[in-house]
Amino acid sequence: MPADLFDQNPTDPAVGGTPAPAGHRPLADRLRPQSLAEVIGQGKVLSSDGPLGSMLEAGSLGSLILWGPPGVGKTTIARLLADQTDLHFVQISAIFSGVPELRRVFEAARMRRDQGRGTLLFVDEIHRFNKAQQDSFLPLMEDGTILLVGATTENPSFELNAALLSRAQVIVLERLSLADLELLAQRAEREMGRPLPMTAPARERLLGMADGDGRAALNLIEQVFAWRLPGPLDPEGLAQRLMRRAAKYDKSGDEHYNLISALHKSVRGSDPDAALYWFARMLEGGEDPRYLARRITRMAIEDIGLADPDAQTHCLHAWEVYERLGSPEGELALAQALIYLALAPKSNAGYRAFSDAKAEAKRTGSLMPPAHILNAPTKLMKDQGYGAGYAYDHNAEDGFSGQNYFPEGIKRPVLYSPVERGFERELKKRLDWFVQQRLKRGQPKGG
Repeated sequence: MPADLFDQNPTDPAVGGTPAPAGHRPLADRLRPQSLAEVIGQGKVLSSDGPLGSMLEAGSLGSLILWGPPGVGKTTIARLLADQTDLHFVQISAIFSGVPELRRVFEAARMRRDQGRGTLLFVDEIHRFNKAQQDSFLPLMEDGTILLVGATTENPSFELNAALLSRAQVIVLERLSLADLELLAQRAEREMGRPLPMTAPARERLLGMADGDGRAALNLIEQVFAWRLPGPLDPEGLAQRLMRRAAKYDKSGDEHYNLISALHKSVRGSDPDAALYWFARMLEGGEDPRYLARRITRMAIEDIGLADPDAQTHCLHAWEVYERLGSPEGELALAQALIYLALAPKSNAGYRAFSDAKAEAKRTGSLMPPAHILNAPTKLMKDQGYGAGYAYDHNAEDGFSGQNYFPEGIKRPVLYSPVERGFERELKKRLDWFVQQRLKRGQPKGG
């Protein structure tokens, strides 16, 4: 902690304070930044070469969608943008506002415009508005009646309509790092005029409990300041007094898809440690282990394939163990299947082959099979040439006739191309042998 931490004026805006008396205002409100320069953790977008900073420098601020997790400064940034651009600030929440409220806000904004003052309309949880409500903003955005700043924790690509997105720039705000939260803690200590009564390990644990949420961090810090303690609090004492915040995880939203993507790509990238980490994160967030069992089995099929045919068996057995034991014991079986997949040789040759086969079937789906491999149960069908010239492979030398089985008139495609890894190395040898035998018999190589 810096030596001059308590030598600064706690009401100086440069250190996050405010000149107003604290009273009973929550600590998070008392430390609300008074300028964009005081906002912590969003330097990438607020710096002079960032998307928002560059707009402000050029004097060309337009409508925005602020997308980010809770407690990263969306509301604060919107208020400060209004101050910096001398726009009247109006805040509504899509959760509590309906059509009558929007009409009143729009009418007031029009009157303000006619008087020569613009309006920055901040809409919290904007993704909660339906398509018609979102469309109602468009005319006022186009004629300059409002500058819209929407805030959302959900992916705008899925939750906001295309017309609104085409008229607003999406600004991505990041969760706060531990270093950012430490800066917030130091501001809180300046405001309170004393250090947090805890050891360094306890301090780190406290900030970790906030999970990147600045508002949550300040609320936790405020609780600690309110305690009467005989001495500095250690991690064990902190754990007894504070329940750990549940990790941010929406089982039906972006976080669900982000984490399953991270899990899948960790397995594909042969990193068992990362795979176990994301697996544990999803379980900790309340994900259904049966969903994870299904996705793990899919990974075996999609990314390991025939490079290790036993991978599917391991996954199915782990799934069965989970069904028999349940949680938490059965989760260990799924974790071990993940480790096996991460360390297995990788191949998506079968996955690609099937995808290419479906595309080829769609392109040539009306072509008949060659006549020599058609059954001829009637005399008429025999007279039509069905089955004529069929070579029974078991009677051929090496058990391989080399006949063509694709429809007449299409170039023989090569769909399955095994890799030189794992069991597919052996399959590639067999495939190459069959290709050579077809060439000897006058069949095209394919491609």
